Amino acid sequence: MSEKKVVVYGASGYTGRLICEYLREHHVPFVAAGRSQEKLESSLAHNVAGVETADYEVRTVEHDVESIAELLDGASVVLNTVGPFSTLGPTVVEAALRAGVHYTDTTGEQDWLMACDEQWGERYAEAGLLLSPGIAQMYTTGEIAAQLCLEKPGLDTLDIAVFWGGSPTIASTETILVNAASSAAHYLEQNAYVPFDPAQGLVPLVVPGQHELAQSLPWGGTSHPVWFRRDPRVATCKAQGGVFNAALMNGVPQIVAGAVEATKDMNADDRAAALTATARQVMDQMPPRENPRVNKSLDSVHASGPLGRAHCVIHGNSNYKQTGLLQAYAAYALLQQPPRRVGFASGCQAFGHHELLGVLRSFGLVSAPVLTTQD
Repeated sequence: MSEKKVVVYGASGYTGRLICEYLREHHVPFVAAGRSQEKLESSLAHNVAGVETADYEVRTVEHDVESIAELLDGASVVLNTVGPFSTLGPTVVEAALRAGVHYTDTTGEQDWLMACDEQWGERYAEAGLLLSPGIAQMYTTGEIAAQLCLEKPGLDTLDIAVFWGGSPTIASTETILVNAASSAAHYLEQNAYVPFDPAQGLVPLVVPGQHELAQSLPWGGTSHPVWFRRDPRVATCKAQGGVFNAALMNGVPQIVAGAVEATKDMNADDRAAALTATARQVMDQMPPRENPRVNKSLDSVHASGPLGRAHCVIHGNSNYKQTGLLQAYAAYALLQQPPRRVGFASGCQAFGHHELLGVLRSFGLVSAPVLTTQD
């Protein structure tokens, strides 16, 4: 048992080490956990700015419920970055529930969010624990924009877009392929899940602040339809996303379609191995530390109702830093007071959208939202 109350599981990965960096900036002691002592020590020593002043310890653990539950004994929260979450997440969620700790992760897998909601949401609520998958820039920053729009009463439809610049990580590329090969993407239509047309392909979107149209995809359906399904204000929610690099976006459907076709007749283990190999052909090295002049983000939400409109745009930078900061703040907040909601909840539902926006603004990662409304 460690005296440290925060465990970062997968701390040697790109996002994990950014979480460690922001935990240090919040003066939060933490356990950096994963499978390889060597990778953990090397990653923290060489990639976490100021780590020599952080209060942390390194722990290795096998990926099974009993081992992870033992690791979490005495902790308050586990921040999980080990995906694909639909495959590897259940072990950590079960272990966290057994150990009595709050759970967050950085997933973008819609089927994993649905599973969390349906399989573990009530159990976590009964235990007084937070189950908050998907606290990450690609979802939480857009949800902040959506929540700002919904402060205007009478709006029931959300049209969400997220764009970012830069390269995906190895893990996120693998997650995209695994998710595309194993599950459908859904949007919310009058409080019911509706699958996207898998043959839809790229959809052009108007991006605020530029003349050129951008190309988008459902990106697995995103987290938003799941989070808003039980929000009485929202009946319909659809999200699209993409990167600013048009050439890269034009290649994504072909890569995904090829991987899905090539693995459709494989068993689960062989398909996972093949998709991992394909992901490494697309991205086989850790991307460089983010450059705010290159790694930009844009979240745009149109909210509408029978007699009203609202539009919110949030410009930002350093997508993965936003994720690292949001995760670290979640832990920092949970150490001091209970979340606003227990059981299955988004970052905004658990900690407040104004609070999360203030954190991102205070670290210089997003600009002030541009919010316009119309009656």
